[in-house]
Amino acid sequence: MAPRREAGLLLLLLVLPLASAELSDYFGTKSRYEEVNPYLVSDPLSLGPEAGGSLPASCTPLQLRAVLRHGTRYPTAGQIRRLGELHTRLLRHAAAAAACPAAVALADWPMWYEESMDGQLAPQGRLDMEQLARRMAARFPALFAARRRLELASSSKHRCLQSGAAFRQGLGPTLDFGGDEVEIEVNDFLMRFFDHCAKFVAMVEENDKAMCQVTAFKEGPEMKKVLEKVASALCLPVEELNADLVQVAFLTCSYELAIKNVTSPWCSLFSEEDAKVLEYLNDLKQYWKRGYGYDINRRSSCVLFQDIFQHLDKAVEESKSSKPISSPLIVQVGHAETLQPLLALMGYFKDDEPLLASNYARQAQRKFRTGRIVPYAANLAFVLYHCDHVNSSQEEYQVQLLLNENLLPFHHSNETISTYTDLKDYYKDILENCHFKEECELSQVNVTVVDEL
Repeated sequence: MAPRREAGLLLLLLVLPLASAELSDYFGTKSRYEEVNPYLVSDPLSLGPEAGGSLPASCTPLQLRAVLRHGTRYPTAGQIRRLGELHTRLLRHAAAAAACPAAVALADWPMWYEESMDGQLAPQGRLDMEQLARRMAARFPALFAARRRLELASSSKHRCLQSGAAFRQGLGPTLDFGGDEVEIEVNDFLMRFFDHCAKFVAMVEENDKAMCQVTAFKEGPEMKKVLEKVASALCLPVEELNADLVQVAFLTCSYELAIKNVTSPWCSLFSEEDAKVLEYLNDLKQYWKRGYGYDINRRSSCVLFQDIFQHLDKAVEESKSSKPISSPLIVQVGHAETLQPLLALMGYFKDDEPLLASNYARQAQRKFRTGRIVPYAANLAFVLYHCDHVNSSQEEYQVQLLLNENLLPFHHSNETISTYTDLKDYYKDILENCHFKEECELSQVNVTVVDEL
């Protein structure tokens, strides 16, 4: 190591306030899966404290329908460009920044990201998927037994296709699904429904006004304080920084932990309070773009929700007719943007008041924290059971819902087990009255999304 770089890094260690692992609770959608299930750090194949479940032995799983987010990925090309821009500015000011150990160390930090990485699955992401597959197989051995059919679908994005292949590989050669290779069906209509929803694209995705709360928070007092602090630490004029560049520095801290399991020198720029502000910025964007901010965000996911229940219905019918279940395992790989609207459609993680640029302090205990909901390798599983009951008045078909391998209580009962009839009844309106084509059709009147608030 060059003497100058060695001295810079040594100085940085003296001022390092928090390791990336201590900031990692605030990385939002760039969070490691282990932040949700910390026991996996010491044992990646552990099923955790809820491994036993809460179902009687008389219940047999018939079908598992899981929607997964891809595993750990590299930054996108846009994030890499912004990081390169920030790093270049540090190099330009390096000579005048001798009094700033963080600036010296970061100027000497090797910029190893390349734009060609553009959101590709990282090696850790393949491992995420392989280990998830092994845990699911251990949790539901009857469903993952030899000669059971596995249906794998994915979005067309390379990171999702690779995640699907890694999931299959994690199940190992001992399981026979009709051949070593399970064909992965590309299904963007279900896994990227948002791209196919003209109303969402026009009124939210491509409408700058839809993100007015995000813009306001970037220019607000909380972000201004973080911006000034980072500028001071880097000996840069505050005019040379903006919220996007500060955010990409914070995300680089998260990427290096998730991809390499190291504490990046970029982490030295941030305290825990800074991290909370930057997490809120991330969550604010997800809330208004993928969550409860606008009805179309969640309503556009009803095509996936209905498809899930169509398969569950079919399994119930086959069971009642004493036929083999044609699709006992359905695993689909998408994105945080696939899962977040679906969970919002189902009513999960909704706060009493919306997330706004002006209520950061009041949202300190909010439910809508994306790092807890959709980290890398996030997964939502519907598990359908047939239960033999002595009392014939009890329904035979029961359902459990698991989010990131943890039982999720149902809204209608606050229990972690529901009869299939009760569950369908609770979501009757969505199942019967949410029509994707009509929901996503742009009206002839030119109305901006802000008019709908």
